[in-house]
Amino acid sequence: MKVILQQDVRGQGKKGELIDAAEGYARNFLLPRKLAVPATADAVNTMNLKEAARRKEAAENRAAAVAAADRLRGKTVRIAAKGGAGGKLFGAVTGKEVSEALSAQLGVEVAKQQIVMDPIKTFGTHEVKAKLGYEVSAGFSVEVVEET
Repeated sequence: MKVILQQDVRGQGKKGELIDAAEGYARNFLLPRKLAVPATADAVNTMNLKEAARRKEAAENRAAAVAAADRLRGKTVRIAAKGGAGGKLFGAVTGKEVSEALSAQLGVEVAKQQIVMDPIKTFGTHEVKAKLGYEVSAGFSVEVVEET
């Protein structure tokens, strides 16, 4: 019996897939638990439309990530921080502060979870990488200067 999965089912397939399940398994397990629906012509058409919409949205999101990466590459963000003797900071510059600085200075919205870096504990210029999703990443510099 052909069914369209409504949720991921271990050993059968992922949500939205059309599978050929045993008659008894489909009628006694998948359909009563609403894990699948019968593969009627209407259901198959709906599945195809949803898949096309999902692909289109993924393409738009990837294009937005590529555009953000192009705006970030090679740029430098300045962050002022308090420090002590020997060029060391009081505390550290974290991904949250870098994310806020990117938004304020370059107008690029990057979530703090997308910034890959160790906390910066010294003054100077540091290379940082942002993973924007869809296998798109961009490198940029963070310049930490002493707050006056």
